[in-house]
Formats: sequence, structure tokens, C-alpha cells
Amino acid sequence: MQKIIITVVTAAMLTSCGIMKKYERPTDISAENLYGDAQIGNDTTSLGTVKWREMFTDYRLQALIEEGLRNATMQTIDLRIHEMEVALSMAKIAWIPTLTFAPTGTVQSFDWASPATKSWQAPIKAQWTLGSYGSLTNQRRKAEANLEQIRIGRQQAQAGIVAGVANLYYTLCMLDEQVNIANETEATWKEMLRIQKQLMDAGMSNEAAVAQYEANYVSVKTQLLELTTSRRKMENSMCSILGRTPGPIERATMNTWQAPQVLETGVPLLLLARRPDVRLAEMDLATAYYAKNEARAAFFPSLTLSASLGWSNNNGTVNPAKILWNAIGSLTQPIFQSGRLIAQYKISKDEMEVAKINFQQALIDAGNEVNSCLADMQDANEKTKLYAEQVAALERACKATEALSQNSSGYNYLNVLTARNSLFSAQISELRNRYNCIQYTIALYQALGGGGE
Repeated sequence: MQKIIITVVTAAMLTSCGIMKKYERPTDISAENLYGDAQIGNDTTSLGTVKWREMFTDYRLQALIEEGLRNATMQTIDLRIHEMEVALSMAKIAWIPTLTFAPTGTVQSFDWASPATKSWQAPIKAQWTLGSYGSLTNQRRKAEANLEQIRIGRQQAQAGIVAGVANLYYTLCMLDEQVNIANETEATWKEMLRIQKQLMDAGMSNEAAVAQYEANYVSVKTQLLELTTSRRKMENSMCSILGRTPGPIERATMNTWQAPQVLETGVPLLLLARRPDVRLAEMDLATAYYAKNEARAAFFPSLTLSASLGWSNNNGTVNPAKILWNAIGSLTQPIFQSGRLIAQYKISKDEMEVAKINFQQALIDAGNEVNSCLADMQDANEKTKLYAEQVAALERACKATEALSQNSSGYNYLNVLTARNSLFSAQISELRNRYNCIQYTIALYQALGGGGE
């Protein structure tokens, strides 16, 4: 037995370079220029490190996010995590021998001779499967990587719920504002239609002008109906995420939104490594690394030790029973396995290279997403002042045009229609741009791996 153990240990020490080594991120993974030409900061404390409660300060939104995080999806993931924790605990104690109590008894007679021979054994058996060198260690580390993948999946699901609820919340706020604008516009057109009818009765307008005003009034009423329907559908979408039956959603207005003070993106590789998809890609690489080590360990001898200790009345002993014990050690060294072990090792090496390529691509995709979010944010922020100036100018134009139409019988009523429609479109565009500023900030927050507690 001692010689067997010494042989295994010696062979392992001579030929096992790297099998017991823990996974480390490959040095040739490139993190250069991940954000492209986007402006980045050097502060590692950035938007991606902000907790979602600090990101979304509206208490109504916080309550909705908390409700969303208690839904069935998160409960299922928590159960999966528990399953993987149990599997990992089993992998951690794989080194411990298994113990079994295996009593047996026999009754034997030759040619029905009497009395029959009775024998029994009551041993406790122990078996210790050490496997090949490094196999159990790599199995345990692979189980740890699998558990980490499930935990990262939970973070990914949580980040998706946080961002999804926030986006729907501010979409509802935007629709509320659009409905308000449409209501105000409808009231204005209704009043203008009334005035035009009075002017026609007084001979100062005509049927064509009244018909045009009436058509625009009906058009605004139609848009108002469509906006109301869209808002109801959006509330239903929110209820679906929250696990509720359809119903109203308590909310504030878009004016309650406060952009976070910290908007730097920070060090590319450090912050992108917070993203769940990037972390999952790296855990895939770690799992492939341990699978390769496990395939390599299959070339080494596999050691199994077994022993038993108990009592038996065999060998002619009837009573009292005598102590029975034995110990067996077996060493299995693969010699020829029809190329199976070599093929498995080559496949595991290729799988590791595939995982490495996927990890690099995940970083590139993440960097491109951050670049797009930054560009969208910059574009929306620059448009904010321009839209405000456009709305102010069109409001002045509407007032002047309506005054001219009422004071001059020769003034073209189509100018009033054009000015009023232009104002309505500009107000909607300004509101949508404000919404885009919020949406792009949330998208950047998620792109940088935010959404954690």
C-alpha cells in the first residue's frame, strides 16, 4: 500500500505541472480602446458602481423595483443557487471516505444434509476514491465556477428587472405628459373651432376654414385616444413584470427624475468586468480551464483504497464471532483507451480556446454598447436646449398668428393650422427627448454593470 501511494505521488510531482494551478485571466486578453472614441474618465468610482437605490431616488419607483425583485423569476434563480450550493458541498467532501454497514448472512447445505451451515458477517466498509492526481480538485473548482455562474445570472436578472421597471416607470410618466399636452391641445382646438364658427356666422370666415379646424380638432382627439390606450397597455406590461394582475400603477411625474452626479465610465476592463454577461463569459473560460485540467488528469493513475472491519462466524466459528478485517488498494493506470483520453484532452483545449475568444468578444461588445449609450446621451443632452428654444419660438408664433387671424379678415387660416400643429409636434418631440435622456442614462447604468445592491 505504501509503495502504491509513493508511486502515485512521485508520478504526479514529475508530470503534473499546471494541473493544480488556479484559473487566472489570460494576459493576452485585450482591453485597449474598448470605448472607442467616447470620452472616458479615470475615476474608478463611476455610474456602474452606484447602487440602484441611489440611482433611483423616487420612493414610488423604489417600491416597484422591490416588488419586481420578489417575482417568480428571482425566486426560481434563488432555488437554482441553492441547488448549486448543495452540489458544491458534495464536491468539497469528495475526499472523505464513504462508510457503509453491510451485514450479510447465508444458509448452505449439500444434498439437503442437516443441519445446514449458517454463516454471517457484520462489517463496516470504507472506500476512499482518490481518483487521478488533480481530478477531484479540478472537479471542485469547476463546481465553484458553476455556482458563480448561477450567482452572476441572478445579478443579470436583477439588473434587467431594475432597468426594465425603471424604463417602464418613466415611459408611463412620459405618456402622462403626452396625454396632458394632448388634452390641452384638444381644449385649444375646441375653443378655436368655436370661435371660427362664430366668425363664420358673422361673415368673417367661411365653411372651408371651419372644416379645417374641425378636422384638426378630431385628429387631436384621435391621438389622445391612442395615447390613452398605449398608457393602459404600458401599465399592463409593468404589472406583468411585477407579477400583478392588470391595474393602475402609482407614479410621479418626469420632473422627479434626477440625473446621477457621477457619469464617468472609468477604467474600461475594471468596470466592464462588473457586467454580468462579461463575468459569465469569463466564468465559462474558467470552467473550460478546469475541464481541460480534469481531462489531463485522466492520464494519471487512479488510486482507490478500501477496507472493512467487523465480526463474522465464518471459518468454522459459531460463537462467539471473530473479528474480520481486510484492506485493499488498487491503482489503475490508463495505457490504451482507443484514443478516447487523447481526444477528450484535445477537445477540452479547443473548448478553452473557444471560451477565450468568446470572453474577448464579450468585452468588445460591452465596450461598443457603452460607446453607443454615451453617444446617445450626449446627443439627447445637446438637443434639450434646442427643443426648449423651438417650443418657445413656436408658442410666440402661435399667439401672433392667431391674433392676426382674428384681427385681419384677409389673413390665411392655414397659417394658424400650420403654427398650431408645429407647436404640438415640437412639444411632443421635446418631451420625448427628455424621456430619451432618462432612458439613455438607465441604459448606460446597466451597460456598466449597475443594478446591484
